[in-house]
Amino acid sequence: MSCFCVGVKAMESYDHGRLYLPRLDANVMQRRVDQCASHMLSACASRTSTFHFHSTIAKMLHLLPISTLLLVTQVIASPLARSDSKPLPLLIWHGLGDNYAADGLHSVGDLANETNPDTYVYYIRLDEDAGSDRTATFLGNVTEQIAQVCDDIAEHAVLSKAPGLNALGFSQGGQFLRGMIERCGDRIKVKNLVTFGSQHNGIAKYQLCKDGDWLCKGYIGLLKSNTWGAWVQGHLVPAQYFKATNETTGEPTEEYLESSNFIADINNERVLKNVTYAKNLAALDNFVMYVFEDDTTVIPKESGWFAYTNTTSNEVTDLRDRDIYKEDWIGLKKLDEKGGLHFKTTKGGHMDLGDKVLKDVFKTYFAPEKTLWDGIVDEVQEIMEL
Repeated sequence: MSCFCVGVKAMESYDHGRLYLPRLDANVMQRRVDQCASHMLSACASRTSTFHFHSTIAKMLHLLPISTLLLVTQVIASPLARSDSKPLPLLIWHGLGDNYAADGLHSVGDLANETNPDTYVYYIRLDEDAGSDRTATFLGNVTEQIAQVCDDIAEHAVLSKAPGLNALGFSQGGQFLRGMIERCGDRIKVKNLVTFGSQHNGIAKYQLCKDGDWLCKGYIGLLKSNTWGAWVQGHLVPAQYFKATNETTGEPTEEYLESSNFIADINNERVLKNVTYAKNLAALDNFVMYVFEDDTTVIPKESGWFAYTNTTSNEVTDLRDRDIYKEDWIGLKKLDEKGGLHFKTTKGGHMDLGDKVLKDVFKTYFAPEKTLWDGIVDEVQEIMEL
């Protein structure tokens, strides 16, 4: 109670039992509020751990004289008493055959802003021209593309100054965002990563192209002809997250480990491990992986959870039963142990995604965090209503 007595009692004056609350300069009020909060937090910290923080505050407030409680109410009503933190900027990386300027992608950004007002949305692009950006989803070196995105974000006027970022990846954009975090985590501080229908453990078959999509069909033809060739691995994007395994043992093939330009590297599957990858990914607050229940585009769909699926027997080996987890090659085990690894499913086929699921993601993982003072103010308000 000394916190309020020292910080607030001096503001009280009595005249024959009548209370006067003098008008205060806003800066003086804020300074006294800050001093009060600091003293109260110190007092709470010094108590034994058997007392709950909110319980302590409640007891302290119930002991206050009515004059002080009236002043607390005045303080709460002031906009200075709240710290309305803005949501972190949101990165969105689209999938194969899409582009950063697509209406559907921007409707997702609009929904993010509707759910968490003032969200700054950045649509990751590899070229300012939408057509060229779409072409880059098929044709390009993924390692170079991620390096470009890292530089773009690190040099961005808004993103580079943010205290952290949230990230949303659709299909291949999900594993590219993860690769960005693993490789550039020292420069780009992503707090929460959510992926939908991504291929975190690679793909066993190339996707079918839509009728009339000759760009897709042309590239898929090249992919099938020479997946492990140097030119294909350095230029055709889906080949760089294609994974070949021994159907009997489930182990990756030697040609995959030797030639894969992207997925074998960011999954730390080679003998020599990059410990920075594990450190950076484990630093996330949350890594949320959505798999579409009826996905027939991503084969196997369980790749979205880092699971291994034997395409002959359809037997699935879950992530926690695999060496990548048990030996913590990329930090997933550490992330899981602190409660930051989440496995989710959503109905429908690949990228068959509704607003309800997205809103839930935005509210649960991308909403602004309350400050400690926000929590105290909420607690005071609840007590005052009793």
